[in-house]
Amino acid sequence: MEWNAYALWRGLHVLAVLLWIGGVAFVTTVLLPALRRQGSDYATFDALERRFATQARITTQLTLVSGLAMLWLTDGWARLLDTWWLWAMIATWAVFTLMLFVLEPIVLHRKLHERARHDPAGTMSLLQRLHWLLLGLGLVATVGGVIGAHGGAWFDF
Repeated sequence: MEWNAYALWRGLHVLAVLLWIGGVAFVTTVLLPALRRQGSDYATFDALERRFATQARITTQLTLVSGLAMLWLTDGWARLLDTWWLWAMIATWAVFTLMLFVLEPIVLHRKLHERARHDPAGTMSLLQRLHWLLLGLGLVATVGGVIGAHGGAWFDF
């Protein structure tokens, strides 16, 4: 294995996950609460969130590419058969990718705009709950990945 290439891919992987999950954490814990306190509507959130969605789309795909590169460089495909944390990360990536590339642009924006016309405060509350769910999923997979990548010494299943 070429360690320099692996180190570069792993660094890119960590940076991509940091920007992706860190961005979700910012939207969930800072942006949404601030907008709700100010009485902002869904349209304001949507305008701001669309800029983050681009970052999230790029970083989720960088996470995939760098993760696959690390598996390829280490010939680690067999680890997929018996490593729970890899599957947790793959499942989280799949949920976010489905959300970012399919559900959000095709279904959710339209549905949330319609709902916001009738119940602006309830829509913002729903958004915040959804973001907490996604953030929790992202954090579980990230922490599981960190623990698993260190041989599971801290947390063995």
